[in-house]
Parts: sequence; structure tokens; C-alpha cells
Amino acid sequence: MRVVMFGYQTWGHRTLQALLDSDHEVVMAVTHPKSDHVYEKIWDDSVADLAEKHGVPVLLRNRPDDPELLAALKDAEPDLIVANNWRTVLPQEVFDLPPHGTLNIHDSLLPAYAGFSPLIWALINGEREVGVTAHRMNEELDAGDVLLQRAVPVGAADTVADLFHRTVDLIGPVVNESLDLIASGRAQWIPQDRSRASFFHKRSLEDSRIDWTWPAEDIERLVRAQCDPYPNAFTHHRGQRIRIVESAVSEGRYGGTPGRVFIREGDGVVIVAGTEARNGRLRGLVVKRVRTEDGAEHAATDYFRTMGGYLTGRP
Repeated sequence: MRVVMFGYQTWGHRTLQALLDSDHEVVMAVTHPKSDHVYEKIWDDSVADLAEKHGVPVLLRNRPDDPELLAALKDAEPDLIVANNWRTVLPQEVFDLPPHGTLNIHDSLLPAYAGFSPLIWALINGEREVGVTAHRMNEELDAGDVLLQRAVPVGAADTVADLFHRTVDLIGPVVNESLDLIASGRAQWIPQDRSRASFFHKRSLEDSRIDWTWPAEDIERLVRAQCDPYPNAFTHHRGQRIRIVESAVSEGRYGGTPGRVFIREGDGVVIVAGTEARNGRLRGLVVKRVRTEDGAEHAATDYFRTMGGYLTGRP
């Protein structure tokens, strides 16, 4: 088949590499210009550089709705478009242009976690598995019929970086198997159960702010979901912002006001957490390592020299 690829960052790069390694012909790649958005500078392998290295024509677009792009697509005469991590809506005149339509690769187990940053949201929410879905694009974002899904488990200590590496390794096999099914006429498209659908927005720095009224288990997952190289989960201590780099749920149960810097436990310092903490029924968050605004990292037992005071959402 003749294939046009739409994609961006490492997800798009892996998809293009899989297409280049296949028996199909990549006739054009469309990608976004480089961005200064904090989340778009992470996992930023260049689709444009890979395409140019292999002699594939490249178009740079923020939005795919101009006459020049549509004309180039028609001239390329693709049998299929494959998209992964394209950041803006593809119009119907684009995704329905090829005879086989557009195959979108999305890093969640649709219909759950449609939209943006699915791995981060899934880890925060305590999901037991994550994965990759290949589905046919339609007019509703991430809502088209599913061709193929592959899943991996989420371990108790996994960070979002762990899940990224595990799921990005699924892209090549999912793309290759999907294209073989489509080219051979064996593709079976399964409609999504829209009653199970969920849709999440893009992450921003505000989403990394710790709310100490959350249970400690939820905050601990937030810390793992905002590990390096992502912007870390943060809070404020004595008016200064600090990032929580490593944490755990406490062994003991601690009562009091959420955010209170309370007591040492093991190799960390317990912070009271949860709206029911006043009853002494909840576990606290053991903060183990913090990072200050100058980039210096400290053991929490060194940073919190005395107990008392509070960690707060804002200065």
C-alpha cells in the first residue's frame, strides 16, 4: 500500500520507523513544527529528520486544513493514512481521503482515556493496565472502530516513564500487524462501547500541583506519574516551591490537618494527607526526596530539619 503518515514526537517517530521497515511505501510524512510547550519537549524524536533521512517528502503544519496540504495528499494518492500523536483535529476531507481511510494509533485502551496524556492520567487513577489501540479515525476524537489493541500491566512501583517505554515498544508491532490485516482484507473493525468512554485534557503545570486533601495513595501515584523527565509534582514549604521526587505511602496511620509536616518514618518524612486524616484513619505520604527551585535534590530527612509547619498548594 501507499501510506501517508501524520505524527509528532517519539510516538510519531516510532510509527514512521515501523512504516519504513514494512513492505509498504511511505509517500509523505506530515508533522508539527518544533514547540516550546513543556510536554512537547519530552520524548521529542523528530519525525521530520527521520523522513528526510529516508527521502520521504515532509510537510510541517500546525493544522492540516490548508489547500496546499490537501492538494499534496491527493497527488500522493495514498491507500491509507496512519496517524500517531497528531495534536490537532484532522478534517474529514483528510481522514476519509484514502480508500482505507485513516488508521490512528493511540496510547490507551480505548474507549477509556481518549484525548491527551493517557498514560499519566491512567497512572494517577490507579489503572492496572495500559496499552495501545489501532482504530479507524472518524469525526469524533479517538472514537472510531477498533482494529487492534495490545496491553501491558502497571506495576505497584511503575513510573510514567516505565509505562512510556513499555507502550512505545508496542507501536511497531501494532502498526505492522494492523497494516497486514488491512492490506490482506482480513481487518475486522469493532465499534467502541461509547458508554465506557472517557476523555482527558492536555496536562499543564497546574495539574502537577499537590492537593494534600487527596488520600496519600493518590498523591503517591501522582508523584510517580510526574517523574523525570516530566514536570514533577510540586508543593510549597515556607513560601518556596519544592518538587516531590520520590515518595511512598506510610506504614502507620496519622491524624491531623492535611499538609502537616509530621514525623520521620523510615528514610522519609510523613506528611498528613486526606480529608479524613483528622480521624487518624488514613495513611500519610512519606516524602523521601525533594528538589528545590535551584535544581538541587535533597533527602527529605535532610531538607525537613525540624518537624512542624505545613506543605501548601500555594505560597
